[in-house]
Amino acid sequence: MRATAFGIDIGGSGIKGAPVDLESGELTTERIRFATPSPSTPKAVAKTVAQLLAEFGSDIDGLPIGITIPCIVLHGVTKLSANLDPKWIDCQAADLLSSTVGRTVHLLNDGDAAGIAEVYYGAAKGQDGLVIMTTLGTGIGSAILYNGVLVPNTELGHLEIDGFDAEKRAAASIKTIEDLSWKAYIKRVQRYYETLEMLFSPDLFVVGGGISRDSDKFLPFLKLRAPIVPAHLRNQAGIVGAAWHAHQLDQSGRAD
Repeated sequence: MRATAFGIDIGGSGIKGAPVDLESGELTTERIRFATPSPSTPKAVAKTVAQLLAEFGSDIDGLPIGITIPCIVLHGVTKLSANLDPKWIDCQAADLLSSTVGRTVHLLNDGDAAGIAEVYYGAAKGQDGLVIMTTLGTGIGSAILYNGVLVPNTELGHLEIDGFDAEKRAAASIKTIEDLSWKAYIKRVQRYYETLEMLFSPDLFVVGGGISRDSDKFLPFLKLRAPIVPAHLRNQAGIVGAAWHAHQLDQSGRAD
């Protein structure tokens, strides 16, 4: 029987989930999406997660459940919540979610989930060594994996480069806000990735976020030692990475 787990991706605007075939990394059904409640307090979000799981009924009984969230996650406690209600800061989030849905859930950072998905099923599948995954969106999310092992909760979008918080110069949202041409934006992205390369010497960069759909307009023009490629899984990466993470923890018997 093929291993399956359930992944949920909590975002600032939507909460979506689906079961995942862990051999292929593909969703086994259509995902279901609910709007993120406003205000997005922990209790309100947990209630929405319970409603989402209820939509799948007994079909997901016994499956490990992984949840990704736009917060640093330390041993089930959420920190530094950028796109959710401030009440998530220092929240015992894994315990709250588990008690609300009536099942154990495993929680991780959204950038980490995307990195896991790309390494095991996407653009970095089969890549040895150090992989750095970044998502260029409203901000810059990141994940670092070495030989498939995650270094959790990296915040490489907040590196200070030339006196600026990196994501305030190179996030995809800044291109829109400042109406930058591709030429001008490429200069900023070049500076960002050459700094990452100097600090970490990765074997591969993977770039996600909505702007990765236009990767041909900027990635080929970056001058780096390491290859830099667009992500493959896009808006399914969080669900897939969360499901994989939950399955691994269930198999090992480890807690978050």
